[in-house]
Amino acid sequence: MSATKIAETVLWTCLTLVVYTYFIYPGLLFVVYSFVQVWRDLGYLTRRHNRRAREAEDAALPAVSLIIPAYNEQEYLPNKLKNTRALDYPRDKLEVIFISDGSTDRTNEILQSVHDQDIHLLLPSRQGKANALNHGVARSHNEILVFSDASTLFAPDVIRRLVRHFAKKQMGVVCGSVRLVGSDESRLTEGFYWRFESVLRLMEARLGATLNASGCIYALRRDCYQPLRTDELIDDFTVPINARKLGYQVIEDPEAVATEFSVDTIKGEFGRRIRLAIGSFGALRRVLGLPLFSFTAFAFFSHKLLRWLLPFLLIGLLVSNIFLLPSPAYRLLLVAQVLFYLWAALGFAFRNSMRSFRFALLGYFLVAIHLAFLVGFWRYLLGRRASAWQKAG
Repeated sequence: MSATKIAETVLWTCLTLVVYTYFIYPGLLFVVYSFVQVWRDLGYLTRRHNRRAREAEDAALPAVSLIIPAYNEQEYLPNKLKNTRALDYPRDKLEVIFISDGSTDRTNEILQSVHDQDIHLLLPSRQGKANALNHGVARSHNEILVFSDASTLFAPDVIRRLVRHFAKKQMGVVCGSVRLVGSDESRLTEGFYWRFESVLRLMEARLGATLNASGCIYALRRDCYQPLRTDELIDDFTVPINARKLGYQVIEDPEAVATEFSVDTIKGEFGRRIRLAIGSFGALRRVLGLPLFSFTAFAFFSHKLLRWLLPFLLIGLLVSNIFLLPSPAYRLLLVAQVLFYLWAALGFAFRNSMRSFRFALLGYFLVAIHLAFLVGFWRYLLGRRASAWQKAG
């Protein structure tokens, strides 16, 4: 095979997978989701069988352990404590456990000043979020576990909405929905990207293919929890995957809403994405137990695996395109790629003045998160997988 043929094969493979990931898969997902939704609506109209999970009366509600790991969260803890006390759930059925993972600011002081009988504090040495979660679960007493972050604010009815699904014995994990609040920069970058991501998650959830939770809001049956490795970085992916492998269902409830504060800048998001990349590549082996030809496996390949591989596909697309410059059509494609990276570079260079223009920083954000995955992949190969979490800036 000639060098030109090889370059063309690489280019069209990379281009097809990039377009498939961001455009074709969401379109296919929407078509399948729409068909299934119409079919379910017709079933409801003809059989009058309401499948919605109903909230139980107080006497029938299960006892819940709310587990909240924290590292240097003095800024958010006062509001978190106030939010926790305002939850609409019977106090005698709600156990709250804060785990301060070696905090060095006023986090421990704030938590130690709390004297609520149902709020408990653990102070392990700093070993990372996974270790903090293990300590919290070991200390808890109840069958239903709910995980949150110290910066996350729950709607008052969140726990009621999450636990209503556990009336089904086969229900293992229930994921909540997250509303991001942040700066103008994060609203126009991560906020926009998250809205796109949330739509995909909702459609996958309706098709029984929820892949991962948002770490700041999800509930699970205790039997589904397997102690996490101390170097685990993405518990919100590992826990649902483990539950599926045990034969339990994993769903998302869009009515269980939490508010999370996004990182203010793309620079801060860059560091978070590096950790996410390290954890993602390390978690690949968790997927091996999924049924190979299930829709969940298809969704994982289309939504997760290809996203993780996109940086390599973009590099392959650019490099192979350079070898095909004699062709006018390929020169046009290269110009389009150069303009995209120029858009990203301008966003980086003039990010302060471009914040007032919608979508102006989106190219910068997309390039930054893909670059972060490259850095994370390299660190994963080198074994630099520190599990101690850092505050994103």
